[in-house]
Amino acid sequence: MDLRYSDRKLLIGGVIVITGIIFLIRLFFLQVLDDSYKLSAENNVLRHMTEYPARGLVYDRNGKLLVYNEAYYDLMVIPKQVDDLDTLDFCNTLGITVEDFKQRMQKITDYSKHKPSVFEKQLSSEFYAMLQEKLHHYKGFFTQTRTLRKYPSRVAAHLLGYVGEVDERMTKDNVYYKSGDYIGVSGIEKYYEEYLRGQKGDKVMMVDVKNVPKGSFKNGEYDKLPVSGLDLISTIDGELQAYAEKLMQNKIGSVVAIEPSTGEILVLATSPTYDPNLLVGRVRSANYSLMSKDEFKPLFNRALMAQYPPGSTFKLVNNLIGQQEKVVFPQTTYGCRMGYSAGPIHVGCHQHPSPLNLLQSVQHSCNAYYCNVYRNILDSKKSVREGYDVWRKHVLSFGFGKKFNTDLPSELKGLIPTGDYYDKIYGKSRWKSLTVVSLSIGQGELGTTPLQLANLVATLANRGFYYPPHLVKQIGAKKIENEFTTRNYTTIDSGYFQLVIDGMEQVVEAGTAARSKLKGIPYCGKTGTAQNPHGEDHSVFVCFAPKDNPKIALAVFVENSGKGGTYAAPIASLLIEKYLTDSLRRPLVEEFILNANLMPKPVEKPVAKKETSID
Repeated sequence: MDLRYSDRKLLIGGVIVITGIIFLIRLFFLQVLDDSYKLSAENNVLRHMTEYPARGLVYDRNGKLLVYNEAYYDLMVIPKQVDDLDTLDFCNTLGITVEDFKQRMQKITDYSKHKPSVFEKQLSSEFYAMLQEKLHHYKGFFTQTRTLRKYPSRVAAHLLGYVGEVDERMTKDNVYYKSGDYIGVSGIEKYYEEYLRGQKGDKVMMVDVKNVPKGSFKNGEYDKLPVSGLDLISTIDGELQAYAEKLMQNKIGSVVAIEPSTGEILVLATSPTYDPNLLVGRVRSANYSLMSKDEFKPLFNRALMAQYPPGSTFKLVNNLIGQQEKVVFPQTTYGCRMGYSAGPIHVGCHQHPSPLNLLQSVQHSCNAYYCNVYRNILDSKKSVREGYDVWRKHVLSFGFGKKFNTDLPSELKGLIPTGDYYDKIYGKSRWKSLTVVSLSIGQGELGTTPLQLANLVATLANRGFYYPPHLVKQIGAKKIENEFTTRNYTTIDSGYFQLVIDGMEQVVEAGTAARSKLKGIPYCGKTGTAQNPHGEDHSVFVCFAPKDNPKIALAVFVENSGKGGTYAAPIASLLIEKYLTDSLRRPLVEEFILNANLMPKPVEKPVAKKETSID
C-alpha cells in the first residue's frame, strides 16, 4: 500500500530522530562512562604486557641455594606503533648495524604487525637503566622484565640442567608457551618444568604518544597477577657434590652416591664438567657450540649415559645368584692357577691365595672362582638357554638393563643381552656356558651405567631391596612420595647377602682396596677393572658405608686409569670420610688424587664466554 507524502515524511523523520538518539547515547557512554575514550582523546594507548613469574628456586638437601633468578630485560616492539624512528641513533644505542635492524624488523613484521615481539633479548640491568633514559624517543619499543638462572656454587651442571628458548614446535604442542618464552631443556629444569615455571600474568598499561607508561588501566582492574613457580628441595648434598667434582678434575669419569635408606641421590658428578652459568643468557648458544665440539665432551652426562662393562664389581651379583640357585655354598672352594682355562678359552687372574672359599672369592676377586660359579648356574638347568634366562631374570631384579624412570630424563638402560641375542649370533642351541663365560667377571657384552652400579651397592646395603634413585625430595611444601618411596625387591633371598657383605668388608680391610681403608669407619667395597678395547682399562670401585646402618653407597669410575684400587677406591674413601665425619684426616691421599692428571694431552681450543652486558 502506498504511503501518503505526509506519512513518508513522518517515517523518515522518525528514523533520523532514532538514529540521532542512538548516536547521542553512544557519545554519552564514550565521553562520560568509558575511560577508554578519555585515553584515546588524550592520545593514549593500551598495552598488554606479559608478566613472567619468578621461576622456582632449587636448594640442596641442607637448604643451600643451588639455583636462583636474576632480573634481565627483553626489548619488545609492536611494528605498527613504530613511528618517526631515528634508526641510526637506535642502532648505535644497541650496538647493531642498520642492516641487522632492517632484517629483524622485517622478520617481526612478517610474524605480526600488531602483537609485541622480542627485538633484543636478555639485556642486563645496567644496560636497561641506560636504555630507559632514551626509550621515549623510540615509539613502539618498550621493555619487559624477565629472569635468568644463576648458579652460585657453579656445580652440578648436568643434574640441574639448563633453560633455553622454546622452538616453533613447542609453541604448537603447548598453548602455554609462545615465541620468546623459556623452558627447561635438561636435568631437573626439564623434568620439573610444570612446577618450576609458575603461571604468567597480564598487565594492562596506559602509554602516551611518547611511549612513556602512564600507569595501570582502570587501576589494574583487568590485570592478572603472575604466580611464582614452586621451589624444589633436591636430594643433593651441595658440599659433597662440589668435593666430588674437585676430586675428579683432570680425570674422565663419574661419581654417583646414593642414600640407601631412601634412594636419594647425594652426588651425581661427571667429569669433565662445566660451569652451569656458561649456558645462561646471550652467550648460551655460542658456549654450547664450543662445548659440543670439545673432544672431551663436557656436555655428556657420564653418570647416566656412559655404558661400561662393570668388571669385577659384577661378581657380587653372580655370587648372590649362585647362592640363590644353590650351585655354590659358603664352604665351596675352587683353586686358581693364575686364571681359568677350558678348551680354547683362558681367563687370566692375578696372584692371590688358592684355593678360596666363597667369602674369600669376594675378598681376593678371583676370576677363576666366578667362571666356575657362572657356568654352574647356566648348566644347572635342562638347557643352557633356560639357565641363562634364569640368570638374566635375577640380574634384572637389581635394576640393570632398564631405566629407573624417575626424575632422571637422560638415563640409559644399559645392556643385559637376551638369550635371543646369542641365538642370533651363534645359532639356536649352538652356544654353551663357556661361550659366554666372560659375563662371569662383568665383561663381554654387558653394559652398565655408574648410576646402576651405585644402586647395586645400595641394594646390598639394604640386604635385598632398593628405592628408585631420584634427585628431588620436595616440591614446594609437599614431600615426594609414591613411586619414589616404593621398595623394589630383588629375586634373591635376604639371607644370602650377609656373606657377600662380609666379603666386601674384607676387600677393604685386607683385600684389593686395603690402601683405602678408614680408621674407625668399617665399610664394604669391591674393586673392578673394566676392560677398555680403546686404551688403558677403567678404574672402578663400588662401596657403602658404614657396614652397619649404611648412610651412603658409592660408585666411582675413572676412565683409562688402571685397577680399581689405584684411583677409584681412594676417591670413594675420601668422599665417605667427608660425608660421615665432615673432616679429612688423610692429606697425602687427598693430595695424590688432586694432583693426578689422567687426561690425554689437551688440544688448544677456544675459551667459553661469560655473560656480559651490552655496551
